[in-house]
Amino acid sequence: MPNYLVPTILTTLFCCLPFGVVSIVYAARVNGKLAAGDHPGALQSSQNAKTWAWISSGFGIVVILGWVFLSVLGSLA
Repeated sequence: MPNYLVPTILTTLFCCLPFGVVSIVYAARVNGKLAAGDHPGALQSSQNAKTWAWISSGFGIVVILGWVFLSVLGSLA
């Protein structure tokens, strides 16, 4: 079961810090829950980590595109 730790760290660094931190927390819980034998909990944490990584990526892309759009508008004015 993947813990998505690398994608969550990358989205935290390059996209959106607050949502990325949430995804890192969920990703860090996966291995501990697997070691404790909590497979449903580990699966849920894995899915949450992936979901929050996608949310972080999407939010970061929207913010970057908005910044580029506003910069283009500002240079046209």
